[in-house]
Amino acid sequence: MVKLGGTASVSHMEVFQGLETLFRRQGIDLEWVLYSGYDNLVDAFVSGEIDLAWNGPLSYVKIKQQAADACRFIAMRDVDVNFTTHFITQTESGIETVEDLKDRSFAFGRRSSVQAGLLAYSFLKDSGIDPRKDLSINSFYDDRTSDTKSDERDVVERVHSGEFDAGAVSQKTLESLASDGSLPRDDIRIFWSSPGYNHCCFTSQRNLDPELVAKIESAFISVTADDPVGRSVLDGEGCDHFVPGMEEGWELIEKAALAEGLI
Repeated sequence: MVKLGGTASVSHMEVFQGLETLFRRQGIDLEWVLYSGYDNLVDAFVSGEIDLAWNGPLSYVKIKQQAADACRFIAMRDVDVNFTTHFITQTESGIETVEDLKDRSFAFGRRSSVQAGLLAYSFLKDSGIDPRKDLSINSFYDDRTSDTKSDERDVVERVHSGEFDAGAVSQKTLESLASDGSLPRDDIRIFWSSPGYNHCCFTSQRNLDPELVAKIESAFISVTADDPVGRSVLDGEGCDHFVPGMEEGWELIEKAALAEGLI
């Protein structure tokens, strides 16, 4: 029996039900459990309570710090490879570089968001802008009253309206807004883009049998939209397919988390 853990949400419940079906077709006896938050998931993995974890980027680096070499990568979504954070502004704002943000206002996503919160804050500091001292206003989504459930969509809307001079969003969000027609292309432009980094990943305990690990990886990679169950899993995760896990690409997140005392 292989035990998979993730955080509690309706989408994860549906995805894990689909994975259970797909894995059993591959001869892998899978059960799953959902935790109230990523820290609980990290504790469960580190203690050996679960064999597989569906990690967010910050929970992965926490596991890496706490469990050292006790975990290995299994799979990722295609959309989690080479993730990018952008700084956006109004087309006519006059902001051309990060240095131009001095004495201007800046909107972040959620504090818990790696791409629009933690890393965006870190990227500003690395570029010589201290958000606490150099910005006229720095605001996280958690501190704003918003009718928009998506924190990054909220950033785009507030920059577009002129409430904030600039803000942080991911490439994935911009693509999503462009796809649904709600991205104000003529009024918003990107003035800075981050290096690529990886985002979420499935990890396993390193002491799992290597043959079983190979079967699990193969089961993830074989998920296809041609199969109704596979399509529901991919749609639930907002991706086209799964790819093998990658050990590189987490350095920026780890550096930022260490600098902010999160790990």
